[in-house]
Amino acid sequence: MTTALSNDRYVSFLDLNCDENANQLIAMLEQHLATPGKGDAQWQTYFREKQAQQAKMRQDNLHFIGSQMNNLYTYLEQCEDEAALKLLWQLEQECC
Repeated sequence: MTTALSNDRYVSFLDLNCDENANQLIAMLEQHLATPGKGDAQWQTYFREKQAQQAKMRQDNLHFIGSQMNNLYTYLEQCEDEAALKLLWQLEQECC
């Protein structure tokens, strides 16, 4: 049972800021991808290819994150980005 003050995607997406948080996480990902030596180079190539597919299919950032959840966890753990991991977990719990 949820309280009126808790955010629960099964009750409402109101006040969850899914799109804003997804955009913020993608900005964090972009920072890592633009930094040489940040994480495994194979992941950087992988995410660049997936982002190209995302653009071609006109999918939003929340859809991209939902589709790449496990891969994002792995990459962000390699980058040791606790803030991005926390935001990714929040998106998973509230929006995906």
